[in-house]
Amino acid sequence: MAQTPSLERLVRELSRLPGIGEKTATRLALFVLRTDGEYAQSLADAIVAVKHETRLCSECFALTEADPCGVCNDPRRSADVICVVEDPGDLLAVERAGEFRGRYHVLHGALAPLDGIGPDDLKIQALLARLRGTIVHEVILATNPTAEGEATALYVAKQVKPLGIRVTRIARGLPVGSDLEYVDALTVGRALEGRRDM
Repeated sequence: MAQTPSLERLVRELSRLPGIGEKTATRLALFVLRTDGEYAQSLADAIVAVKHETRLCSECFALTEADPCGVCNDPRRSADVICVVEDPGDLLAVERAGEFRGRYHVLHGALAPLDGIGPDDLKIQALLARLRGTIVHEVILATNPTAEGEATALYVAKQVKPLGIRVTRIARGLPVGSDLEYVDALTVGRALEGRRDM
């Protein structure tokens, strides 16, 4: 099928999004083309608005439109526990669970020396500055269970412990609804290490 230059441009731009290949980008572009002009304008306005109105919270570095963000500004949230995550998406995942009632700190990445990402490229110094002279008594490290996430957790723990603050790591283990025989050996090993009394 021959594409018009504007459709080709839209497909090219959509395929630059993570997880979107050319086929999916083409399907999305054709969907936008089939919808009324009002939807297309609304989508374009939403994209422009998120770029202009969203910024980082000056305290925790989460995405926000108001500074400080809603979590940092919520008096019902515990100020003495901070959950450290790699990215804003990780913060959203923790919030969806509905179990954590403290505050956050977003690092905006993980240590990856082979990619040239070191401690100065993350919001680690801002975390340490935030912890000095505060009432924080626990820092929960909720970085991803990858080599980079583990290295980041170890590095942050080494920096925070001298401040006399308790450092914990989120548990890792078996996903709910999975069969033990199909889970990789590393996950089973971590689940055994993290076992607790019943």
